[in-house]
Amino acid sequence: MRIFRRTITIILMLLAMIPAMAQRKQIGEAKTILLRGKDFTKAEKLMTDLLKDSANQENTRIYDIWLQAVEKQYAQLNEKMYMKQKVDTAQLFTLTKRLFTIAERLDSLDMKPDKKGKVNPEYRKDNSQRMANYRPNLFFGGAYYIRKQDYKQAYDLFETYIDCTRQPLFMAEDLMNSDARLGEAAYWTGYCGYRMNDPVLTLRYHELARRDTARLENTLIYAAEAWKQLNDDERYLDVITEGFKLNPKSNYFFPRLLDSYALAGNYQQANMVVDQALKADSLNELFLYAKSTVLLNMGAYAECINVSDRLIKLNHEAADAYYNAGTACMNLALEMDSRKNKKQIKKMYQRALPYMEAYRRMAPQQTQKWAPALYRIYFNLNMGKQFDEMDKLLKK
Repeated sequence: MRIFRRTITIILMLLAMIPAMAQRKQIGEAKTILLRGKDFTKAEKLMTDLLKDSANQENTRIYDIWLQAVEKQYAQLNEKMYMKQKVDTAQLFTLTKRLFTIAERLDSLDMKPDKKGKVNPEYRKDNSQRMANYRPNLFFGGAYYIRKQDYKQAYDLFETYIDCTRQPLFMAEDLMNSDARLGEAAYWTGYCGYRMNDPVLTLRYHELARRDTARLENTLIYAAEAWKQLNDDERYLDVITEGFKLNPKSNYFFPRLLDSYALAGNYQQANMVVDQALKADSLNELFLYAKSTVLLNMGAYAECINVSDRLIKLNHEAADAYYNAGTACMNLALEMDSRKNKKQIKKMYQRALPYMEAYRRMAPQQTQKWAPALYRIYFNLNMGKQFDEMDKLLKK
């Protein structure tokens, strides 16, 4: 019985040694491959196969050899590119990304305290320096995929580039303060998120993207579209307000900021926005038209006519300026007491007439706007033939 027990014990010990022997064999084979200088993908596979066993997943030696195997593949591909041989450029960036995934995982294992609670990193210093040399390729890879319009891949590489700032592996580098390209990388993540129509990704590195002052206007545009998509009206308004202050002439921020106030019926604030825009460019036709429209909505009809006339003087084909001026004249007439100001009322309709007829000529398709207006003008000026025409047109 005692012999039987001893035999069982020996068998169990041998069985327990089999995985360790297999592990040593695969690690030894991988090392030999690396020394031999070819078939590096096989060396990588040997290590990834070992990591499928949960018992091996915290073995730093396996990760170290895996990292070396991928580095060798990278160097081999890089050499072919240097020799101007035909290679898959995308593969270089795929390998770069994999290097960082492995190195960061290895570093987290390397920094685990031992049984006595002490941390004695074996790989960090060397790996930090090595990975710092590869890091620019994450940026270049992102740019490569943007040119290919593969925004998902581009985002992933730029995000990995940025993520290095929080990785303990690069703590000594102080990348958040020393890397001048961080803002640009963050900008491109916002651009990719915008192109993928993903507001969350667009905004993820928005604050960091503000460092790239040369592209700040676009950064704010992407952020505004993201907040709008997320139905956050307050933040949307904050961003377009900031964008307008940055560039009052912007064809993006100005009309959206104006619309935000106008839709809320806040014409006083809308008027202030237009005045700021006109300070930047007093001859801008869009700004002058916006000013005349705001004044019309505010009931400042005399000012509206003056601004509309300024716009018409700049551009005789500014159809909406004629409409605004004509409408303002009619509204002034309506404000007058019909019993005391008959002559003045008639004069205002006479003044409105050429504006509205000009609008009709320039915008014949806008019947719903000029027909009712001309109906009133012709009626008040006793222009029977023209009135009958409008009457028939409106009855249709």
